[in-house]
Amino acid sequence: MPANQPPSLHGHDLFAENRPLAEALEREGGGPAEARCSAFGRELSGEPLEWGRLANEHPPQLRTHDRFGERIDEVEFHPAWHELMRLSRAHGAHADDSEVVRSVLFYLASQAEAGHGCPLSMTHAAIPLVPAWEAGLRSRGYEPELRPLGAKEALAFGMSMTERQGGSDVRQNTTTARPGDGGWVLDGSKWFCSAPMSDGFLVLAQAPAGLSCFLVPRVLEDGTRNGFRIARLKDKLGDRSNASAEIELAGARAELVGEEGRGVRTIVRMVVATRLDCVLGAAAGMRQAVEQATHHAVHRVAFGKLLVQQPLMQNVLADLCLESEAATATALRLAGAAERGETAFARIATPIAKYWVCKRGPGHAAEALECLGGNGYVEESGLPRVYRQQPLLSIWEGSGNVVCLDVLRALEREPESAEALRAEIALAHDRDLDAAAEAALAEREERGARRLVERLAVCLQASLLLRHAPAPVADAFLAARVDAAGHAYGTLPRGTDAAAIVARHHPVSR
Repeated sequence: MPANQPPSLHGHDLFAENRPLAEALEREGGGPAEARCSAFGRELSGEPLEWGRLANEHPPQLRTHDRFGERIDEVEFHPAWHELMRLSRAHGAHADDSEVVRSVLFYLASQAEAGHGCPLSMTHAAIPLVPAWEAGLRSRGYEPELRPLGAKEALAFGMSMTERQGGSDVRQNTTTARPGDGGWVLDGSKWFCSAPMSDGFLVLAQAPAGLSCFLVPRVLEDGTRNGFRIARLKDKLGDRSNASAEIELAGARAELVGEEGRGVRTIVRMVVATRLDCVLGAAAGMRQAVEQATHHAVHRVAFGKLLVQQPLMQNVLADLCLESEAATATALRLAGAAERGETAFARIATPIAKYWVCKRGPGHAAEALECLGGNGYVEESGLPRVYRQQPLLSIWEGSGNVVCLDVLRALEREPESAEALRAEIALAHDRDLDAAAEAALAEREERGARRLVERLAVCLQASLLLRHAPAPVADAFLAARVDAAGHAYGTLPRGTDAAAIVARHHPVSR
């Protein structure tokens, strides 16, 4: 009796077989790096997938003291984690001369194992804030051992803004910064610290002139440990391979970054970059889910024929593919805007995409998981890990309401951003789409901010697909998202060429 199970999907090219991603790389100016991306995509679909499994099944552990009772505050990782970090940094997933290329590499790395995307993203986002350490942050090397910043060739940076009493409202922060010892001294606690194993951190603290941004090194120039204490690691729903911590700053030496009293304005540059990576990570998770669902359906027989040949399953798969392609096109368009300095467009399109693409991630993962039936609910399929990971990207760097309020601020204070968004959507030359965007822009009440941002996101995605995707993809997205948004996956209207959409997306196993 045949097993009626799909063959292993390992060994395929994560980049070349993702046609929307490969097309977007070329479209946004990264074409010369196609061979690099393809080589990384092939390498990631082999042993690194096993590294990802091991890193998640053996999460990091905190060691606060050494055997002599001295404070060390170190995070221990499984060797698989270090292999993932070494590989991704070697390929430039954390830094590249081209933001478009870096974004594709980050997308691919996240598809193989999402958790290690956090330190890659933090390090990338810190580069423009601390130019003195740019060479180390850009280095393709990987040195996880803690040493003084100046004694290392390869550096990794993290970030810590929020505190227990305030969360996203950083105005309530109570961590203090006072001048001392030729620099600054910080005291206080942080409720979330991203990548606490890093060499340095961008931290918000209250200075005499107000909330300010500081660089806190883990190890001081003389080799002694700074006053950076890890209280505990967070036990998280997903992202289990990566460490997130609560920290205490006890007389921690620091240096001011940017202008005193303008800490939020300074660190927001880092937040904008990491929000793009949230979109990239969510899109990568969608692609991973689409690969698994379509691969299963192409090989699995049920009720006398392949699942992929059955109309209702075709409808579900095609709908999942539409969401994935729209997310990928949007993420790479944002990367292109960042590279080309399209500031007005990026200012509004990045939070719009961060809200909508990341908000769609968990439901997308759940539907893809269901396509595999019971097999999808089993850890070995990899989809439960995707499902647990996706909500993080909606929360990290501003949860839904915070991001939607940011979009409202942009519309009210920066009219050039709204004009840039209008101009982008208008490139599709579709009057109905332009009218839908105008109707959305007319609604600017806070209580309806989520609806506003959702509608703008869908209009932007529709414009991108109308311009750049095959007709079956663009037409189906327009009909299902713009004309009738909010339905469950698998409700594409009659006339949709579902087979063509699925054929564009399912990977070819080896």
